Amino acid sequence: MAPGPSPLPAVPLSALPSEARRYEPFVRRVPAGTRVRSATWRHRRWDVHVEAIGDDDAPVRALLIHGAGGNAAAMRPFAAHIAAARMQVLIADMPGYGRTAPARDPDVTYGDWQELLVDLTARIADRPLIVIGASMGGMLAYDTGAVSPHVDAVVATCLLDLSDVAVLRRVSRWPLLAPAVPASLALARGPLASTFLPLTAIAPMELIANDPGLTEAVAADPRGGAGAMPLGWFRTLVAGGPVIAPERYSGPPVTLVHPAEDRWTPAEVSLAFHSRLPGDAHAAHLLEGSGHFPVEEPGFSRLLEVLAETAEDVTAQTDRRSSLPSREDRP
Repeated sequence: MAPGPSPLPAVPLSALPSEARRYEPFVRRVPAGTRVRSATWRHRRWDVHVEAIGDDDAPVRALLIHGAGGNAAAMRPFAAHIAAARMQVLIADMPGYGRTAPARDPDVTYGDWQELLVDLTARIADRPLIVIGASMGGMLAYDTGAVSPHVDAVVATCLLDLSDVAVLRRVSRWPLLAPAVPASLALARGPLASTFLPLTAIAPMELIANDPGLTEAVAADPRGGAGAMPLGWFRTLVAGGPVIAPERYSGPPVTLVHPAEDRWTPAEVSLAFHSRLPGDAHAAHLLEGSGHFPVEEPGFSRLLEVLAETAEDVTAQTDRRSSLPSREDRP
């Protein structure tokens, strides 16, 4: 397992404590025998908790990125199913969530998240790599693919440019106040930037899932939806925008898999961003019947199908590149 110097032995998911398995009852039963291995990766001032699911010798790696209010535990049931398609799936708890320490960093910014992910791809790039983003993690996946030379494909459930006030209005708890949010957050500097704010104060987290039980599990997770982030993180999240405008994107193919029954982030917002990408290598799919946390069928199965197809594509591309004659061997 590449990210950590001292990975722990792999353990069955069934052996994890109940609080670490709070999300499993709401997702299709994980494949029997699924095991998870944890490690700590020292990145700048954080001890980043990283998990790996799937065979170490799988032909493809996938980096699964959670969004705001998420963590590795929330992504773990998805990772178990993705790994069944001959991928090793890595999940990192982003600073402020999950088991990454320190748990509450008053100085963390959204840019720190972006930098961490790009650096992580460099550590795990010993085979084809797919970056998968869930919710707000979709834009993080896009940004990572835009600047990291190690990413072969991007798959995102959402593509939300929160620097666009029209988009911010669609996803905010207080749509009428959205135009004032960027200017208000711009004042969050100095000591004020270190003030913690619950995500529920500005985002309608009650819409994160269409299953009330799953929504409650997210909202009650002290390492997830029940947590808080500093105002400086929110300021940089809203002000930053994509690292590269979609019209100038030249990275690997971006596949959008937006839930069709998403009551929080409308599909048309993600589709509008995705449509601005140049070329015809980028695909978009709607996950029928699925909410923002896409556990419902048939969307969940379609998500897994798209990821399996993506893994086949990047493997084939790698095989084609390796079969080309080297520069020295060319006539």
